[in-house]
Amino acid sequence: MKPLSDNRALRTDNLHSDRRFGVEHGGIHKPIHTSVQYAFDRVEDLIGAFQGTYKGGYQYARQGTPTTAALEARITALEDGVGTVCFATGMGAIAATFLTLLRAGDHLVASRYIFGNTNSLLDTIGGLGVAVDKVDACSVEAVAAAIRPETRMVFVETIANPRTQVADLAGIGQLCRERGLIYVVDNTITSPALFRPRTVDASLVINSLTKTIAGHGEALGGAVTDTGLFDWARYPNIFPAYRKGDAQAWGLLQIRKKGLRDMGATLASDQAHRIGIGSETLALRMKQSCSTALALARWLEQHPKVGAVHYPFLPSHAQHERATTLFTAGSWLLSFELRDPSSMVHVLNRLSLPLKATGLGDTRTLVIPVAPTIFWEAGPEARAMMGIAEGLIRVSIGLEDEADLIADFNRALE
Repeated sequence: MKPLSDNRALRTDNLHSDRRFGVEHGGIHKPIHTSVQYAFDRVEDLIGAFQGTYKGGYQYARQGTPTTAALEARITALEDGVGTVCFATGMGAIAATFLTLLRAGDHLVASRYIFGNTNSLLDTIGGLGVAVDKVDACSVEAVAAAIRPETRMVFVETIANPRTQVADLAGIGQLCRERGLIYVVDNTITSPALFRPRTVDASLVINSLTKTIAGHGEALGGAVTDTGLFDWARYPNIFPAYRKGDAQAWGLLQIRKKGLRDMGATLASDQAHRIGIGSETLALRMKQSCSTALALARWLEQHPKVGAVHYPFLPSHAQHERATTLFTAGSWLLSFELRDPSSMVHVLNRLSLPLKATGLGDTRTLVIPVAPTIFWEAGPEARAMMGIAEGLIRVSIGLEDEADLIADFNRALE
């Protein structure tokens, strides 16, 4: 297992990435471009921008600005991809991917262990004529069994929120490569600091930039990155208008045009700037928060009032060996169950450092009772299928001192 964040793109190239194409007026950081309209010196270039023959300018801020382009270049480098499209939120990125690449009559295989809103979105596209099967993605055999002739795409998360199941990422990648399927991996929890989905043959990588990459809870954003591994020339759902030039660019071009331009989930320049600044400390934050998460998970596992702890780098985790092979650390996400579920509210109210809040990947540690909040809409049957106990507590580890955080949990439990 390699050391955390030893990749130069994360430690050095990422820090200077917004200066790679030049920065106006010698600024240390890429400035915030607020202009919505963009002008051209020649009308021929304006026409070319619409017809795809002119590559040097911006048309309208809904499709991107110089500030969002700088962030897209940063994310592309982090994920070792060939291109990125940014959106206003992570859900905007996922929705655009599904709605622009799938059509009525197509079939999607998805992990049953996924973020609650993504699960809800899958139900929505099911109502639009796209068949969806939710399977145990920890088993490549389960994914393979669900594939049909009309299957176009497989969607998984790296580490599931909130129960931390780890999909058989490598096995599914090999399966999708052999079957010619689009393999979409949501890398939000791990981020490229811990794992690059390209290494397991992912076609597209999703990041909710709000969380790990920004890391400060001050900006919403999402991204879709093309790894360059999928042959878009063979994909039947690419519109004729986008079957021009290098086929490697077709998929992302369709996502930008149909998903960003037409649907309008545009990332604002000021939000892109905030995310870019936050991403500069990605490697340092992940080193600290992952170390603290592992220490707290180990401590909770030994506590007599705790019945179960779910964290991929604990030897007791069902996918421990897979996680330690794939990831450089176990992430900042953990969850645990009390032996007496009726004490859950009392214990959480006694915590003083963690904030009782929704959301993930902040500088502050956040805690939430899962079943009565973020997975309440799913219902008890769906929660049981996803392995979510009624007394499950999710913890998003921040940057507090490890000893202080453990002491606070000790006070709450005692």
